[in-house]
Amino acid sequence: MPPRIIISGGGTGGHIFPAIAIANALKEKCNGMVEILFVGAEGRMEMEKVPAAGYRIEGLWISGLQRKLTIKNLSFPFKVISSLIKAKRIMKAFKPDAAIGTGGYASGPMLRVASNAGIPTLIQEQNSYPGITNKILSKKVDKICVAYEGMDRYFPKSKILFTGNPVRQDILKLDGKRSRAIEFFKLDASKKTILVIGGSLGARTINESILAGLGAFAAQHIQLVWQTGKAFNPIAESAVQQYAEQGIRTFAFIAQMDYAYAVADVVISRAGASSVSELCLVKKASVLVPSPNVAEDHQTKNAMALVNHQAAILVKDTDAKKELVSQAIGLLADTALKAKLEMNIARLASEDSAMVIANEILNLINLKKK
Repeated sequence: MPPRIIISGGGTGGHIFPAIAIANALKEKCNGMVEILFVGAEGRMEMEKVPAAGYRIEGLWISGLQRKLTIKNLSFPFKVISSLIKAKRIMKAFKPDAAIGTGGYASGPMLRVASNAGIPTLIQEQNSYPGITNKILSKKVDKICVAYEGMDRYFPKSKILFTGNPVRQDILKLDGKRSRAIEFFKLDASKKTILVIGGSLGARTINESILAGLGAFAAQHIQLVWQTGKAFNPIAESAVQQYAEQGIRTFAFIAQMDYAYAVADVVISRAGASSVSELCLVKKASVLVPSPNVAEDHQTKNAMALVNHQAAILVKDTDAKKELVSQAIGLLADTALKAKLEMNIARLASEDSAMVIANEILNLINLKKK
């Protein structure tokens, strides 16, 4: 019988896209002979993105505990109980041979139920500082796949496997896509292009900095492919209308990230783990603006892992409105620095991460059967 595997994680693209990459690797490894069920959080973006990738998903009624005192926290215990009950129901109906967690609200109850049932379990931690869900789960799961060195500060050393972060497979092969990307985004092939990505949900500081600098980009004849996130997109769309002829494009979300990377000469980005891993693999000179609104400032740690290797430029969130646009324009003009960043970031890439994780989960299943 083909192996049956639950994959749970979501909330942001940083949890969802690695999960989908692992699922795709499992299908490839098993020649399509594998049953995969995703488990996410109701109302979160995985409920849309996972079916779009061709996989079935079940939703749990779960959300995070708010750090500030808020009335929303009153429902948290009920959500946990509800999610644990539904996770048990899913386990009973699907009968998985293994379960994988990639972080996010839903992976907590799902992986807890699976590990308590003696099902082989594996979690994948994308960041240099683990989320609370994975910290709790680490005591129970069989394997912990990480993307940064020194994670034994947070996890049992005997369980850790260094794999890097799985990324969207379409970005791994950019050769020959630039001309198609130019056409897709309706750009001028003779001009330089900056890609702006604030993460799958957008980043207000980056967006406001770019908004204020639109005139500077246009004056320098620099094109933009700007992913704003849904909330900021109406403001951005209105603002870029006067620059349409200069090749300044805005999108709430870019599904064709292979085209976006293929056309980019420089990238402006948050420093989420998945974004950093993708930038290493696509070998792009980047200006990183770490989000300050994350646990233990882990995006700054992610960014510094590149900066310390002279592989990226860091602009603090608090300095972005003053410095971001000028730093990006300066990098685009400095061909020697740009080439140096591209060479150094390429050395930090972890390839085949999804396949390594897929192999590990299949090994755990085989060990259980012996």
